[in-house]
Amino acid sequence: MAIEIRRAVVADAEAAAWSHLLCWREAYDGTVDPVLLAQHTSDIDRRVQRWAAALGAGYERWLAVNPDPAAALQDRVIGFASAGPSRDDDAPVPLELFMVYVRAQWWGSGLGYRLLDVAIGKEPASLWVLEANERARAFYRRQGFAEDGTKVDEPFFGVPEIRMVRPAP
Repeated sequence: MAIEIRRAVVADAEAAAWSHLLCWREAYDGTVDPVLLAQHTSDIDRRVQRWAAALGAGYERWLAVNPDPAAALQDRVIGFASAGPSRDDDAPVPLELFMVYVRAQWWGSGLGYRLLDVAIGKEPASLWVLEANERARAFYRRQGFAEDGTKVDEPFFGVPEIRMVRPAP
């Protein structure tokens, strides 16, 4: 079965929120403090509210839907992506990739590339990634992004985060 990628709607908030928390657990295991990771991925109700509010406000988010129609609620959304105008005062390009996440079971399937493509296509863009997340950094490098030397302390997980940029061709 083919994996459907479609724009998220408010009715997707709960399944997308589960995917968000589970993606963080899988992607950041061994990268951030395990106690902090558990703490930040335990409040499903708060995450559902954030997803519902964003979607209700018209934010564009793309979902990859599990092709198994019998998948449990927690496994219905297997990846997601979002982009928009850069939030940085010193934005190197106008577009920012806010997020691309794929559940670990689907890593290496090409799903991350598909989500990135639907979110930003081949446009120049910037993004922020945890400095220690080598897997993600390598993924973005393969898509033409490079570290631009900008680094901040990411307050949510308490680890350094770096900016990567894909310039105009």
